[in-house]
Amino acid sequence: MDVDSPEKTTVMTVSPAAAEMVMTALAEEPDAANLGLWVEVAGISQGHYTYDLYFQAVSDADSSDVIEQLEDNLALVIPRSSVDKLRGARLDVSGSGEEAGMVIINPNTPLNSDVSGLKELLDVGDLDNDLAHRVQAVLDERVNPAIAAHGGYASLVGVRETTVYLQLEGGCQGCGLARMTLSQGIEVAIKEAVPDIEEVVDVTDHARGTHPYA
Repeated sequence: MDVDSPEKTTVMTVSPAAAEMVMTALAEEPDAANLGLWVEVAGISQGHYTYDLYFQAVSDADSSDVIEQLEDNLALVIPRSSVDKLRGARLDVSGSGEEAGMVIINPNTPLNSDVSGLKELLDVGDLDNDLAHRVQAVLDERVNPAIAAHGGYASLVGVRETTVYLQLEGGCQGCGLARMTLSQGIEVAIKEAVPDIEEVVDVTDHARGTHPYA
């Protein structure tokens, strides 16, 4: 399973119970000796990452992916785009018997990784003040429960003076109706609950969504 160039480092760990479950499933795959367990972040749901786990040839990894050799000659492959989002995570087993299943315990979330980097880039103030706390309460209690039905989630990136900066995630990212959702729903809710706010700005990169718009 050796590949010449991909980076080899510790990104995430796999518990012995999870490794045993993976190896049992891998044994049933054709050409099992050449396959690795690929783990990647597939998207965002309810403010948390979702994941894809699958068997694929280790040789398909390129130089920007991470390969970790585990016990029993099991290779774990993490695509480059998921490395930072999975750093420090652990693949483990939840439940027992027939109800046992694999779970990823991840210290990273879209709020503390994607948004924190965006905050620094945009210089949009901090989140540790009374105004930001009041806006966050509106998102938690009114906005996100309403848009969750459509797979969406609004994250508070920062508050600067009387302007709120939001990032729309999940079903809202790249959605052609995102502007309408922001102006007619989210912005109205925030301004009604926090009159000090005069403007709500969407800083989402909608070009990365499923249905991008400029």
